[in-house]
Amino acid sequence: MTKVVVGRWGKSLAIRVPLDVVRASGLADGEPVEIESLDGDIVVRRPKARQAARQDAQAAAAELIANAAGVALGTLSLRDLLDEGRRG
Repeated sequence: MTKVVVGRWGKSLAIRVPLDVVRASGLADGEPVEIESLDGDIVVRRPKARQAARQDAQAAAAELIANAAGVALGTLSLRDLLDEGRRG
């Protein structure tokens, strides 16, 4: 875990993001982020990264569904497994 110091930037406070954190997260200069306070912690989210991950997951699910036609695993079909997964 990297420690940083909060500093002043105009009328706001700022935190510099260390290079190792930038590289690990894939954050880019000028990239918009969302920030919120959650139970006393500061949470920074990258909406574009979340959107890309969601699109990848949806594409993978669509591929599974497309390939599921006529495929069965014993008495269960891939559709049964997907539906079961959605129910939690």
